[in-house]
Amino acid sequence: MTAPATGGHLDVDIREGVAVLTLRRPEKLNAMDVATRLRLAEVIRELGVGETVRGIVLTGEGRAFSAGEDLSAPPTTEAEFHEAFASFHDITRAILETRVPVIAAVNGIAVGGASEITLCCDARIGTPATVYYQPENGRGITISNASSFLLRRLVGNHATHIVLGSPRVTADEALRIGLVDELVEPDALVDRAIQTVRAWTPDGNTTALHLTLLRPLLEEIEAAFAREDIAAQASWDSGVLTAGIAGFWTTKETTG
Repeated sequence: MTAPATGGHLDVDIREGVAVLTLRRPEKLNAMDVATRLRLAEVIRELGVGETVRGIVLTGEGRAFSAGEDLSAPPTTEAEFHEAFASFHDITRAILETRVPVIAAVNGIAVGGASEITLCCDARIGTPATVYYQPENGRGITISNASSFLLRRLVGNHATHIVLGSPRVTADEALRIGLVDELVEPDALVDRAIQTVRAWTPDGNTTALHLTLLRPLLEEIEAAFAREDIAAQASWDSGVLTAGIAGFWTTKETTG
């Protein structure tokens, strides 16, 4: 059964009782605008109650999982800035509130906010083409999605290097430090994620109860959001954020 396209560069496909959510904007490396982020959170909430699907898989079309924030349409007012950050945070909330497993099938490069979204998923499965990249520190942007808490929870002290140094973390390194749980061949990625969901949701399961026990407390997540919002506001107020995005486009035009 296939669900209709849901708009906002997001498609939903139901396979073997599992919802596969695919970011479909390959010409922009699946960069997410606010509409896509709002729709993603909405769809996760709709499906996450577990009445129609056993779990959710999030992936991207083409060679990228997602380039994160769509910097071709950055916030130009304080209201837009707050909306942008709030829409990222709400995806994290939506995932952590589901009663079904949510798995990130990281098919390619995952940048910035998109890489952060995967951190609250119950598993991250990658391929040899998977790359994690968090360039915010050199662009005047601050991290979000409660990644200030979730990243360290997953990889410990590696989090500081990933955020401050902004290296491109290759698939093998991501596996070594625990950023991804396993690597498979590209053609097997989504199928592997689907089968993982099915293995975690046997008949008569208590999966929803165990997810609550295994996931971080929402109070911890909200505390991280609050700290991140303060940092983001300081970046906005100082003009560093606007200058950083402008500098990104200048560099991109220069280098082609």
